[in-house]
Amino acid sequence: MKKFLTLLVMITCIFGLTACGKETETVSYDEASVKSVCSMLYDTMSTEQTADILDQLNAMSSDDLASVVANFKQYGINISGDALIKGLESALSSKEDAGDMMGIESYDITADNDSVTAVMSIKGSVRNVKMEVLFDEDLVVESVTSNIQYSFGEQMVRAALNTVLGMGTTFAILILISLIISCFTFIPKIQAKLIKKETVEEIKAVSVDNTIAQIVKNEELSDDSELVSVIAAAIAAYEGTSTDGFVVRSIKRSNKRNWQKA
Repeated sequence: MKKFLTLLVMITCIFGLTACGKETETVSYDEASVKSVCSMLYDTMSTEQTADILDQLNAMSSDDLASVVANFKQYGINISGDALIKGLESALSSKEDAGDMMGIESYDITADNDSVTAVMSIKGSVRNVKMEVLFDEDLVVESVTSNIQYSFGEQMVRAALNTVLGMGTTFAILILISLIISCFTFIPKIQAKLIKKETVEEIKAVSVDNTIAQIVKNEELSDDSELVSVIAAAIAAYEGTSTDGFVVRSIKRSNKRNWQKA
């Protein structure tokens, strides 16, 4: 029993020491300064000339853009040119559904060990917008993002449309795959027809060749008909018989000349 109590006390002490560990440090910031920066960014991105400003920035050279960033830094806004352009693009995109920005309703600032996040709730003429400004540990603005706040009904409709679109695409692909697989049954038939056609063509070609050979042979024989008659008569006279007793089927030239040996 004493051993059990000793073990229980040791476990309790271990958990106590763990709980007494050093707390995570967060980035220190001045709330008024963060709100001031956010307010000036809002004024820049909510103006009616947002599109014109964005076009001008995109058309600038790197040196001109650096000058603009330096001017912002003089007013206390430490932001890169890329973050400024992307923030303007996000704000301009949100205006399509949210309408004009009518003013900041509230701020929500949080910090962790390497960044500070400030979220401005902005009143829109059609829908509200939450503009999120992310600072690094040196309070340099890394990004500015404008997010439209849709109602619950609008979110459900968008979710349903996304679901229907995703399922429709999936079923369309499955149907296409099924059609491709069903076409595999016709491939052997097509191959068989092609092979049969090639075989028939080969047979026809062989038949034509044989026919041509026979025609040539008959033509050669008919051209030598007179010679055949003379030779047959000479053989019949030599043998003392008539030409009815034999048939001359072919004539071949012989290199042997027996008459020279006589």
